[in-house]
Amino acid sequence: MHLSIIIVSWNTKERLKENLKSIYKSKTKYKFEVFVVDNCSSDGTADMAEAEFPKVKLIKNNDNRGFAHGCNQGFKESRGDFVLLLNPDMRVEENSIENILNWAQANKQADVIGCRLENEQGETISHARRFPQLLDQLFIVLKLSHVPGLNTYLNTYLNTYFDYSLESQVDSVRGSFFLIRRSSFKKYFPKERVKSGELMDERYFLWFEEVDFCREIKESGGQVWYTPAACAIDYVAGSFVQVKSLQKQKYFRDSMIKYFKKWHKPIEAMILNIFWPIGILITFIVGLIRKRK
Repeated sequence: MHLSIIIVSWNTKERLKENLKSIYKSKTKYKFEVFVVDNCSSDGTADMAEAEFPKVKLIKNNDNRGFAHGCNQGFKESRGDFVLLLNPDMRVEENSIENILNWAQANKQADVIGCRLENEQGETISHARRFPQLLDQLFIVLKLSHVPGLNTYLNTYLNTYFDYSLESQVDSVRGSFFLIRRSSFKKYFPKERVKSGELMDERYFLWFEEVDFCREIKESGGQVWYTPAACAIDYVAGSFVQVKSLQKQKYFRDSMIKYFKKWHKPIEAMILNIFWPIGILITFIVGLIRKRK
């Protein structure tokens, strides 16, 4: 098996249907399998996948276990030489799979690979980011990036001037289309983790999983690459828009602090912990203002 595609879904029935249709319309010589791990959707997502896509290997959870846990469930049953973590609100083009695997086969140095992502309007989505640092994350927590004149401070973290027409080694790529070489996981990760099949760190419920994985790869001597050789459509946050703003902030906060506890000095995680209540308060106030408008 060349490729295992793992999709973790939560109440994304229509988007997932479009996604699966696009996958099975792919023109490729590579053999692939598709796993849908449904985190207890209430909109009939799992029933739809089971009824309309009999080739899909469906895993139904009785509760929402988060993205990382869902990925690991699919990974433990997968057999592909490559593993593609694909968000449900994606649409691959008919040659996306063929092109990304052709590139991966020709570029053995690449352990994690991201491709060109476009929105519905055909605009490039920026996603080849640098690893988070304390100051840029504080800017995000306190919403300072929305203040005129201060938004340019995030240019380094967001890799604003990155040229998406050229392939390049990067720190991290977006988790919505996230290709992993299975042999790299076996090469760079502890034997106990490889044996358990814990591809992604399950400490993260939502957000920072892919950044963490890229960091683990690079810290171990591996490489993360972006290539424009393949392209996919990203509808962006199909599941997340259903989550209330404050709850999203809490998920984001928890994952950010866990990331900093793992990769940075303890004092940096403490500083973020101190400032996050202010960030959540700002989000709450902005939400109230918008409602009154």
